[in-house]
Amino acid sequence: MFDGRFRVQVEKVVRPVGETLRKTGLSPDHLTLLGMVVAVAAAVSIGAGALQLGLFLVICSALPDLLDGALAKASNSASQRGAFFDSVVDRVTDALLFGGVAWFFATTKDPRLSLIPFSIMGVSMLISYERAKAESLGLNAKGGLMERAERIIVLCVGLLFESLIVWIMAAMLVLVTMTALQRFIKVWRQAAVAPIVAERIEVRRSRRASRRARRDDYRAKFARRKRLS
Repeated sequence: MFDGRFRVQVEKVVRPVGETLRKTGLSPDHLTLLGMVVAVAAAVSIGAGALQLGLFLVICSALPDLLDGALAKASNSASQRGAFFDSVVDRVTDALLFGGVAWFFATTKDPRLSLIPFSIMGVSMLISYERAKAESLGLNAKGGLMERAERIIVLCVGLLFESLIVWIMAAMLVLVTMTALQRFIKVWRQAAVAPIVAERIEVRRSRRASRRARRDDYRAKFARRKRLS
């Protein structure tokens, strides 16, 4: 949701920072790795019950993820490899953070509550998979109530209010499940008409190819007549 509505505005804000980072010699991959390392520290802090420190570290881990794209554009180093690496690290970071919450629940509250963050993590992976699979099929699965940015924000709210963290995590589980369903329905509807769209595109291509063939044939005949004359 935030990714679709505020992406352009955020990119405008971080663009000057990307230009500054380019002068340091850092690469986008360096920032991506830095964010993951900080996420490890955040997960350990959360699991140990230091939620305020964990909140600070979660925010710190999100900043490199926000800036690596700006640095890639500023240094003209955006690539498929970098996008793939960033996406994989995002999934690892999510697993670390929610694993930390599960650890906290298991050691300080009812161990059965650890199923909530593990379930959030599992459904979040499903959300990411739906988008990846849809895009591999030429379809669109972006959007939904609870994309990655929203999940990090809600996690931060939960860490800020320890007395409400269980209820906040439970609400997040409901919302990520709804997001997975939203994406499934969106792709399902697109896939229902995709063969028709593909067929129409193929018909247009065939017509263009026929027109080009007739045009080339006409030019060849015209050239032969010109040579004969």
